[in-house]
Amino acid sequence: MSSLTLQLNRALPLSDGEVSAAMAFFERRASREPLQYVLGTQEFCGLEFVVGPEVLIPRPETELLVQFVEEQVKNHASPRIADIGTGSGCIAVTLAHRLPSAHVYATELSHAALALAAENARRHGVSDRIVWLNGDLTEPLQSMDLEGRFAAIVSNPPYIRDADFSTLQPEVGLFEPRLALAGGPDGLDHHRRLLHDAFPYLQPGGWLIVEVGRGQTESFRHLAETRGNHYNIRIIPDEAGIDRVIGVQKHRTA
Repeated sequence: MSSLTLQLNRALPLSDGEVSAAMAFFERRASREPLQYVLGTQEFCGLEFVVGPEVLIPRPETELLVQFVEEQVKNHASPRIADIGTGSGCIAVTLAHRLPSAHVYATELSHAALALAAENARRHGVSDRIVWLNGDLTEPLQSMDLEGRFAAIVSNPPYIRDADFSTLQPEVGLFEPRLALAGGPDGLDHHRRLLHDAFPYLQPGGWLIVEVGRGQTESFRHLAETRGNHYNIRIIPDEAGIDRVIGVQKHRTA
């Protein structure tokens, strides 16, 4: 219901069922369940996404990933893009929505999350331009003859350090899926795998674009530099000034 409708009907009495439903919502929120799960949706890049406890709630800083990908593929006629660990599908669906000529592949380990991501694609009319793949990180790509074919591989992988879970707000630590949060001792377990596994699928000059947590930039940069298969690294801060997105470009002569 829109805010205008609420204003126009503010004197309208509520039914017993509506009061009960409202009280149930209040109780859920009082237990620190995220408001997005209570309401069932979250806005991302101007689109509304269905969310639930199966998936991480889309966050504003993750929109930087979408913007980075758009910038890097804008001169490609029909770019092939992979979203690794798609969760709610917010990145894959938004890219398919904004880039009508793009071919998008989205991988996800959780069956429940993949089903919800597919629902979001249907809501926004892009189901026919996203290939949904169940599996761990890049593993579903292995049998598809896609080596050297992607202009960009993007991921918002888990990056919470093991020691930091006790400091998380209850809304995050108690309700959001640990699978989408836990990044190992330094938070970079999945980033290491992506640096190792994703580059063979990038075309020369293609980009691996990932989100990182506070204080992880230099560690990630070191990991990327020891790989030796890139020639450009770009770091994008979020609105709070925290380094949030890192792009690593594959060498053009690879």
